[in-house]
Amino acid sequence: MVFFKYKNAYRFRPCLLSCINSSFLSEVISVQKRLRLRKRQDFAKTYRHGKASANHQFVIYCRRVVAVEQFRFGISASKKIGNAVVRNLIRRRVKEIIRTMEDRISLHYDIVCIVRKPALELDYLSLQRSLLHILKRAGLLESSPPRKQS
Repeated sequence: MVFFKYKNAYRFRPCLLSCINSSFLSEVISVQKRLRLRKRQDFAKTYRHGKASANHQFVIYCRRVVAVEQFRFGISASKKIGNAVVRNLIRRRVKEIIRTMEDRISLHYDIVCIVRKPALELDYLSLQRSLLHILKRAGLLESSPPRKQS
């Protein structure tokens, strides 16, 4: 049972997270944090020494870093794109797309994705295709997993 304070009164609210194994939840959160590129100096090094690839919706800078066990991913969305709500929406979509393609992206890379304004007009599947296209152009996708034959 979980009680939340709401307008100076405690009310019972069922909590979905209470039924999830805490070790599983901490593992999911740590995976996301581990894949994040956070520091300004890491962004700057990737811009300065990385290789750039672009299409109409995204610009991707990638830099090989042997010290990193997986890949780290950072997103940059300028104020030119829109207000905070719009920028955060596009960031969440891109993060989710990267999370679903996590096993296909090459290891030992720092990747910075700059979102361009035309990306706002696309739906989720088109964004996914566009990101897949730019990651292929940058050479960041490992060979695709073998298909299951039925």
